[in-house]
Amino acid sequence: MLGFDTADDAAVWRIAPNIAGILTIDFLTPIVDDPYDFGRIAAANALSDVFAMGAAPNVALNVVAMDSTLPDYVPRDMLRGGLEKVMEAGAVVMGGHSIDDDEPKYGLCVFGTVAPDALVRNEGAQAGDALYLTKPLGTGIVSAGRKVGILDDAAMAPVVESMAELNRAAGEAMVAAGVHAATDVTGFGLAGHLHEMLSASGCAAEIDWSAVPTFAETIELARQWCRPGRSFSIEDFAQAFLEVPEGQTGEDATAVLCDPQTSGGMLCAIPADRATDFEREFEARRGRTPSKIGRVVRGQAGCIRVLQ
Repeated sequence: MLGFDTADDAAVWRIAPNIAGILTIDFLTPIVDDPYDFGRIAAANALSDVFAMGAAPNVALNVVAMDSTLPDYVPRDMLRGGLEKVMEAGAVVMGGHSIDDDEPKYGLCVFGTVAPDALVRNEGAQAGDALYLTKPLGTGIVSAGRKVGILDDAAMAPVVESMAELNRAAGEAMVAAGVHAATDVTGFGLAGHLHEMLSASGCAAEIDWSAVPTFAETIELARQWCRPGRSFSIEDFAQAFLEVPEGQTGEDATAVLCDPQTSGGMLCAIPADRATDFEREFEARRGRTPSKIGRVVRGQAGCIRVLQ
């Protein structure tokens, strides 16, 4: 039913008239030092692709690369963190594969299911839709700050918990609110993933910069040019479609919107008349309100205009 046509989050294969299988794989190098936290984050990141399709995960397989000379607790705690997230998602781990590698890597191959007529894609956003983001931005910038010693573990803790949070609530809430299109925000930043959604949908978007959620230290770190290396390649790519105000606001917006995310939130295009439904459904599941960051508009497909 779906391959790589619109750079969507997963492949979809019709198993039966009323069942579509969702297939995805994702794995990471460590973004944190603690193996348990790394396992939680990597698993949540992989599971997000299934939730972004409006589906439920059923089975996961571990994908592991690990230096065999590391202490036993490293792979044990990493796999324990991943298992806990898979169980929280309502799925099971049924094995996997490992190789010996100097640099640790971990993730999941995930299989999920959805009714074919309930499938959510990154294509289908319509002019007038409200754009929602369900997690703050800045995981790349803040992680870079931690690596160079500007931030300590206490400052990094909220970012770790955000990355480890499942997007299950967002996936369920958006389906309940009749979502038109959705994707999870990961390595291409909000700008890159929104551009893909808009290009596939033949629409443009306006972003209210003041409404974009960020972690506490994100803006200040960005102003110090503390950013992951990939940010700059995303910024170069986004020049063709990202319109920002001149001055400091534009510089801040470019840095944050092009920040590559690890296990970021869900980006949803919700019909305007169902926006309050989405907010209510999400808050009931997560205990907080999602951020309404802008709107889908008519215009050149893929273009994003940032408003102060």
